[in-house]
Amino acid sequence: MPTTVFDQFTRRTADVTAQLATLGIPLTAPAPPPADPDPADPWASSYAVPVDRSSLAWCTAVTMLADHHGTGIDRQVLAADALLRELGVRGLAQLHSDLHAGAPVDYRFTRCPYCSGIGEDPTQPDCREVGCASWLEFAGHDHVCPVCHGEDYQPQWFAEEQMTELEELLADAIEEREERASLRYRIRARLYRRTVRS
Repeated sequence: MPTTVFDQFTRRTADVTAQLATLGIPLTAPAPPPADPDPADPWASSYAVPVDRSSLAWCTAVTMLADHHGTGIDRQVLAADALLRELGVRGLAQLHSDLHAGAPVDYRFTRCPYCSGIGEDPTQPDCREVGCASWLEFAGHDHVCPVCHGEDYQPQWFAEEQMTELEELLADAIEEREERASLRYRIRARLYRRTVRS
């Protein structure tokens, strides 16, 4: 039976939700009780949004955290809840960067953890959910991945292109150095002639 690239997303959520069910962790994180934010505390959170732990974004976040820390997903549930409550799906890009010691992630060379490098939003939302302009609402309109922003994951092609660019830069630098060396030689020769005459 042939499988599509989107089957991997279904498997990812199925694996994580099965583990949650085995551990007795509910698939929905209840919203925190509404609290009056303390005006003196700039870090106070007033988010009152429940988190769907069966969503692809949450399953991706908890898997990334568990893999990075070498723990089971049960130890990372609250961290994944907080990430999606605070930053939503786009928080996966920040998490990915943070897990790489804060360095920016180039999704041309690193596979996106959310869309696995296809460049589209794997949940296949419709234009109304994403908020596309009315003139874009037509059949088959793709929505870019909110994490990698549709970056084309092709490390072999981009590496070759980057090597070509570096070779051109190196050739330009060598040529410029030779020109400067020639200029320095001429200046030294003139200075030497002047000092010999005087």
